[in-house]
Amino acid sequence: MTDAAAMHAPERSVLRSALIHAALIAASFVMLYPLLWMLAGSVRPADDIFGGQTSLIPSQVSIRAYETGWFGLQVSFGTFFLNSLAISVLATIGNVMAASLTAYAFARLQFFGRNFWFALMLGTLMLPYHVTLIPQYVLFLNIGWVNTWLPLVVPKFLAVDAFFIFLMVQFFRGLPRELDEAAMMDGCSAWRIYWKIVLPLSVPVLATAAIFSFIWTWEDFFGPLIYLGDIHTYTVQLGLRSLVDASGTSDWGALFAMSVLSLIPIFLVFLFFQRLLIEGIATTGMKR
Repeated sequence: MTDAAAMHAPERSVLRSALIHAALIAASFVMLYPLLWMLAGSVRPADDIFGGQTSLIPSQVSIRAYETGWFGLQVSFGTFFLNSLAISVLATIGNVMAASLTAYAFARLQFFGRNFWFALMLGTLMLPYHVTLIPQYVLFLNIGWVNTWLPLVVPKFLAVDAFFIFLMVQFFRGLPRELDEAAMMDGCSAWRIYWKIVLPLSVPVLATAAIFSFIWTWEDFFGPLIYLGDIHTYTVQLGLRSLVDASGTSDWGALFAMSVLSLIPIFLVFLFFQRLLIEGIATTGMKR
């Protein structure tokens, strides 16, 4: 490399870095534009929402849409938030507990037919939810669980999410088996090894499963739509649907406002636990 080329190399590197960052910022803005437009629409007067304006800066700022959306239905929107929070927290606890126990059995214990049952469990990932919907609904209807939270919560404590089981199995297999052998020599049972050794070492993957479980349950619309019929038991997603009028007279400002509020819990969960989420995904399946 000549002296002139060596002198211009840092300049080309800075220019290339600036172009890459500019392209990433532009792509991020394109992806975030619908969300920003929804946020701007939530503080716009109703007449300006679909008035042909594409600007993200509203001509007037009004919080009337938030007041209308929060108190505009038969039940306060706060009830929907509490319902969604309760269902999401219970489902998250159930998923983490049941999936970790099942994954521990598949990854660390020896029992008859383990490979067969593991393959069968993975096979359930290929079944669409709609295939099992009718049998499940008939079952829950016969035992009187329809129009309650039980169909949305109880199955989570029975290890029904094969994705989380597979995720944890991959992580548990990466833990040194010498830890189990040393604990067994000290007289630890399989349960104590799971509780005292495996779980403390598996915080990243447990946090990953908990975050995904919370987000997916919070955003679930189809499950609550099928099983919940009383407005007092509605989740946030059903509450948002209740703001849409099929006759075309929907209050779009209120819908946008409540949609913005419904994103806050998900944003906070990701903001506070993103380190554990990234660590859990990065280390799952890696051998130590």
